[in-house]
Amino acid sequence: MTTSTPSSQRRPPVMADVARLAGVSLGTVSNVVNTPARVKPATRRRVEDAIASLGFTPNTSARTLAAGRGTLIGFVAVDLGNSYFLDIARGVEREADLGQQSVLLGNSDVDLDKQTGYLKLFEQAQAAGIVLAPFDGPMDEARRLRRRGLRVVNVNWPGEADESCGVVVDEVLGGRLAAQHLLDQGRRELVFVGGPLDLTAVRHRFEGASAAAREAGVPLQLITTAALTVRAGLAVGSDLLAQDASARPDGIVAASDALASGIVQSLLLGGVRIPDDVSITGYDDNHFAQGTTLPLTTVGQPGVEMGGQAMRLLRDELDDPTDHRHETVVLPPRLIVRGSSLQRPGAEV
Repeated sequence: MTTSTPSSQRRPPVMADVARLAGVSLGTVSNVVNTPARVKPATRRRVEDAIASLGFTPNTSARTLAAGRGTLIGFVAVDLGNSYFLDIARGVEREADLGQQSVLLGNSDVDLDKQTGYLKLFEQAQAAGIVLAPFDGPMDEARRLRRRGLRVVNVNWPGEADESCGVVVDEVLGGRLAAQHLLDQGRRELVFVGGPLDLTAVRHRFEGASAAAREAGVPLQLITTAALTVRAGLAVGSDLLAQDASARPDGIVAASDALASGIVQSLLLGGVRIPDDVSITGYDDNHFAQGTTLPLTTVGQPGVEMGGQAMRLLRDELDDPTDHRHETVVLPPRLIVRGSSLQRPGAEV
C-alpha cells in the first residue's frame, strides 16, 4: 500500500529538486538565481521554468552564507534634503538592481554620529557592502569597517590610495565654470559667497572661481557664510542691499543653489534687477533651481552617474577582490545657464 504525504507536510522544494527537474547541475541553478547573465538563455529558461513549476523560493540566508556576503547594499547619504544626494541614491539603486541587490538607505543629516550609527547598523545587518556619501569629517568608522573586511566605496568623496575607491566631481572646474560664465557676460565686480571654507567642496569651488578671476585680471571678493542655506543667502542679500548701489558686485558666484536662491529673493525684494544689475550663479542643480520664479543658473553634478559608478566599483571589488584595484573616478560638472545670469533661459553650455 502506498501512502502519500499530505501537501501541508511536504518539505518545500530545494535547489537540488530544481536541478533534477531542469536536468542541470546545482551550480547552474545557483548561477540562474544569483548571476543569471552567466547562463545561456535556453538553459536559463529551462531552470526558470523548473523554479516556477516547483514553486521554489531561494533561501536568502543560505545564499548569504554560501557566498560569504548578502544581497543587501547600504547607502549612507550626508543630506537627503539636497536633491543631489537623492540623484546619487537613484544611481546606486539602478545599478544594484542589475545585480539583483537591494539598497537600504540611511540619511546622516549632516551628523557624524548618525553616520557612524548607520555604518554600524549596516555591518550588523551583514550588508554585502556600503556606498558612503560622507560627512566632511573624520573617516575613522569607514576605515574600521574596511579593516574588518566590509567593502566601503565613497561617493562625493575621494577614495584612499591602496585602501578604497571613490567617485567625485571636479569641484575646482565647477567653480571655474561659474566664474568664467559671469566674466563672459562682462561682469567685473565678482563676489564668491559660501562657507564655511573648511568644507572641502566649497573650498575647491572657491579655488576654481579664484583661478578664473585671476586669469582675467579681475578681483574676487569672498563673503563667508556659516551654512549653505536659503536663510544664509537671505542674510547676504540683505547685507548687499544695505550697501550703496555703486559698491555692490555685478556678479555673484554662490556655492550652493540654496544660497543663490536666498540672495535672489532678497535682492529682488529690494528692487535689484536680476540679471540686468547683477548676474548670479548657484551650484548643485537642485530640483528647485529650475522651478523658481527666476530660474537659477547653476553648476550641475552628474549625481545619477556618480551613484551608478560607485555601485559598479563596489560590485567589482566584491566579485574580484584579488585583482580589484582601488581608484578615484573624477567626473566633470556642467554649466546650466538660466535666467539668473543670462536673459536666454534654458541654454546650456
